Amino acid sequence: MKRTQVPTGRRSRGPGRVLSLFLALVVAIGLTSTTAFAASGHKDASLTGKPRPAAGPMDTVAAMQPSWNLGNTLDAIPDETSWGNPPVTKALFDTLRSQGFRSVRIPVTWTDHQSSTAPYTIDATWMNRVKQVVDWALADGLHVVINVHHDSWQWIANMPTDHDNVLARFKATWTQIAAKFRDSPRTLLFESNNEPQFNNTTDAQGIQYNNELNTAFHTVVRQSGGNNATRLLMLPTLHTNAGQEFLDALVSEMKSLNDANLVATVHYYGWYPFSVNVAGGTKFDATAQKDMTDSFTRIRNTLTSKGTPVYLGEYGLLSYPDRNHPARVERGEALKYFEQFGYEARAAGVTTALWDPGTFAFLNRSTLQWTDPALINQIKSSWTTRSGTASSDRVFLAKSSAITAQTLALNPNGTGFRGLWQGNTALVQGRDYTVSGNQLTLTAAALTRLAGNRDYGVNATIEARFSQGLPWKIYVTTYDRPVLSNATGGTSGLTIPTQFRGDQLATMEATYADGSNAGPVNWSPYQEFNESFSPDYPGNALLLTTKFVNSLRDNAQATLTFHFWSGATVTYRVTKSGSSVTGTVG
Repeated sequence: MKRTQVPTGRRSRGPGRVLSLFLALVVAIGLTSTTAFAASGHKDASLTGKPRPAAGPMDTVAAMQPSWNLGNTLDAIPDETSWGNPPVTKALFDTLRSQGFRSVRIPVTWTDHQSSTAPYTIDATWMNRVKQVVDWALADGLHVVINVHHDSWQWIANMPTDHDNVLARFKATWTQIAAKFRDSPRTLLFESNNEPQFNNTTDAQGIQYNNELNTAFHTVVRQSGGNNATRLLMLPTLHTNAGQEFLDALVSEMKSLNDANLVATVHYYGWYPFSVNVAGGTKFDATAQKDMTDSFTRIRNTLTSKGTPVYLGEYGLLSYPDRNHPARVERGEALKYFEQFGYEARAAGVTTALWDPGTFAFLNRSTLQWTDPALINQIKSSWTTRSGTASSDRVFLAKSSAITAQTLALNPNGTGFRGLWQGNTALVQGRDYTVSGNQLTLTAAALTRLAGNRDYGVNATIEARFSQGLPWKIYVTTYDRPVLSNATGGTSGLTIPTQFRGDQLATMEATYADGSNAGPVNWSPYQEFNESFSPDYPGNALLLTTKFVNSLRDNAQATLTFHFWSGATVTYRVTKSGSSVTGTVG
């Protein structure tokens, strides 16, 4: 899956990618193996000056953990800075190395720097820029992966109707890349094609086209000589999906190539409804967790347990984090996702590459600082240990009611609970809280003290500490049921004045009087966060998007139910009549 930023800051996946995205994520992806991650960084002997035994493919891929993607940069369309990131510098790789990363994936889109007709020549300036960036990363002792990236949907996807030309261009592209990098150290790896997809095909047909491209890629690179004769080559499944049929097809393809220096690659962005917050997928619940564990189990049983190394070339959540928009995924739920993902990968010995689209997400490319240190710390911690969590990271206290005891379920994840703290002050068990099994109960007296003057919003932050890993923060929050007001708008959207009163929006349900679903998501009443609706907390408003209001039936009242994280719900009515939209309190 790719998340790309266009000038407005929105992320798009390119033409024709929605269906492949949905299939890739609903079937799920993930990994497991029995090989532990390498305990130390790996440097090529040419960089250290010290000869060392050549590592086998499993060891080499293990030494690449953890990995990171230089997303939305050399893969941006049409140029390096087109999607909002600054030009790459050597200092970026210095930072990544100092932060504990041992490898980087550098996605590259060649389309706009290549002639579209034979001989499909790649512009020398672009090729040299790619080489410069790769060499900077290699000089830092990082393993590097380069590929053919958004070309996958720009022209490779046309293979079913333009077979010979697409195949010729693909071969020509890799012939030129292989020639440029033939003498680069073996710490550089090549990846055939990002998220292979083919227009208007069945999966069975797509698998055949993917096999043909992977075979062509293998042949071209191996015949180019130099270090390419034994360089590790990454082969993707169709869609980089870890569904069993796709894994089995890749296993068969790899066996046919009879080459020990091959690596399998897939991607993982989680259970789709949770990853984008649609269809009521607000929590990292049992369904989302099972999606992850099942995916890892398939990979372990099919590949890694049989000695085939796996590089999980992209992982994350499809729309989180995104500093340009309200958070689709609740923070605590996201932390639980990343905590478990790291554990599954670590226990499996699968190398994982965090997808980072740049300045609006994880690493600010201008300041070289993490935009959310607590989030990246959770990800880093998961590389080496588990952390305890809880059923929620918030305790909501209704201002309009008397404060009563509140209970959360602890998820120790194999750790031991060590108590609650507010800053450096330990809360007293028995007086401030009790623990029964994994049920943590905060007493009314403690919550009254923590809530203080009971202003709306977060009144206090406490944390549950465990025997290892990071503490779990709990935000004591005062709220009352949000209040919405009548509003009028048009086909550009509807802005609903809203008093959030300390609460936060989880999702929106939309139906008509006949029980059918209202909105662009017609297969679920729960619409997609930020696509159909969005909270504007600073502006004290809820926004219904152009996409949502234009999907409404004319003169058919839709009933909206806004669900908030406190558990509160608010009903609202919306009617579109021509170019006019009217909203009324339910």
